[in-house]
Amino acid sequence: MSEPKDTTIALHVVLKPSDSSAHPLAANHTHVALVQGIAYLDFGFIEPALLASVAKTAKDGQAAPKGLDGHLVTRVAMDVSALARLHQQIQQVLAGLRSAKPGKPQDRIKGKEKNDASSSV
Repeated sequence: MSEPKDTTIALHVVLKPSDSSAHPLAANHTHVALVQGIAYLDFGFIEPALLASVAKTAKDGQAAPKGLDGHLVTRVAMDVSALARLHQQIQQVLAGLRSAKPGKPQDRIKGKEKNDASSSV
């Protein structure tokens, strides 16, 4: 008897915001760690002025700090297959950005829906 094969199908998924997710959060730093088959994606925020001062310090030839303090915005945990789908979606978005003509930001904004990567389940 043959065993059923796992198949992936594309579905249009609509995520409705909850109170805590109604507004986007700013993140300018990411870190991904894999522990026992679960990927942990940390999204953080480091004050831009702090980043600029570190860049200036390094440019001036002074010793850079050993570390920076930032704020953990959120941590997302997902299994490896969800991480692989996220990777595929990010690649699709980046490919769309590369193919967009430079100098026309309106096209990139209008094309967002076109380049919006669909979820696979």
